[in-house]
Amino acid sequence: MVHSEGERTLNYPIPNPAPLDPPEEWERLRGGCPVAGVRLPSGDEAKLVTRYEDVKQVLSDPRFTRQLDADDAARVADNESGGVFNTSMSSALPQTGEGHLRWRRMVGKWFTAKRMMALRPGIEEMAERLIDDMVEQGQPADLKASLGFPLPVYVICDLLGVPAADRDRFSYWSDTLLNMTRYGKEEIAAAQREFVEYMAAHVENKRAEPGDDLISSLLAETDSEGRGMSNEELVATGQGLLVAGHETTANMIGKMVSMLLSDRRRWERLLADRSLVRGTVEEALRFDANPGFGMPRYITEESEIGDTSLPRGTTVVCSMASANRDESVFESADDMVLDRGPNPHLAFGAGAHSCLGQSLARTELQGVLEVLLRRLPSLELAVPAEELRQVEGLVVGGLREVPVRW
Repeated sequence: MVHSEGERTLNYPIPNPAPLDPPEEWERLRGGCPVAGVRLPSGDEAKLVTRYEDVKQVLSDPRFTRQLDADDAARVADNESGGVFNTSMSSALPQTGEGHLRWRRMVGKWFTAKRMMALRPGIEEMAERLIDDMVEQGQPADLKASLGFPLPVYVICDLLGVPAADRDRFSYWSDTLLNMTRYGKEEIAAAQREFVEYMAAHVENKRAEPGDDLISSLLAETDSEGRGMSNEELVATGQGLLVAGHETTANMIGKMVSMLLSDRRRWERLLADRSLVRGTVEEALRFDANPGFGMPRYITEESEIGDTSLPRGTTVVCSMASANRDESVFESADDMVLDRGPNPHLAFGAGAHSCLGQSLARTELQGVLEVLLRRLPSLELAVPAEELRQVEGLVVGGLREVPVRW
């Protein structure tokens, strides 16, 4: 266990002992070694930050950048691209300063809370249809495959104007981009090439025949200085939204339902009081002990985190999930409190790079939960919670399947 410089470096990610429980190391690190030395899957070394205030500081401080393709930045994965944080996708989009703000302003118009609320009836309707199919096929069923995965894919495909029929290809391309240890170099390179070619062709199709979708809108739009997005930016935006828009939410649906069903009292409380749905989604996001890798940052000048001074060129990994269990901010942090308030969790990050699609994720999670409570009040896990199997080898956390019956 790392408690000071010179002691053994911890391998990262730290394995979860059980699929829904946090590693014990988090508490020890927050208490005794809030800036710890870790070794990433690539073999490179970085610093891990686990306390709430420190994680929030790093994510909000412009000195901690996303320049993860710098020569001395730690690579996450042991392949040429170094993993999803430094692919052609991330290098095509401005990661800092005015360029990044301009990109966020242009894309962010599509992700306002108001626009997302307008999507809510369609999301609930899709959830109803998917549940109909799941019930028809009989129990036990895999909630992730039947509902958790297809729902966000349909929504993001609709938003981008790409055919949902291609969803299995998107899933595979996403997984190779999110790789830490699952795929080899050649396979990743081939998949990334295919993904770029697919999205480039999609952009050209929308240029020729615009529709009512985000890509068509971005093709027509300019910023305050009359500049539009470059072709490269449009392709990377489409890729980024497809990966971010389905993989994380698909996993979160499965984890949220598992958390609620692993202690039946939580589910019963929701059945008795639907007004708790919104707060429950926020608490599930905070309580999630299996969110994946966290957020890496690279520092371009000497900086301090708490009492620790870090040299220029250090890569820092933020564990938002550990920060969300920090007792100094969240009372009874290891309890799932459905009506917790306030709940300033960091599941969507903080600062200039906080998750652009967070209002969409919230809308999907709330909609799915409402429909499940209404349609399948007797829902339960078909295996003990400790037997749920975790996703491995990718930067996103999650459960491989969520077996349920009703």
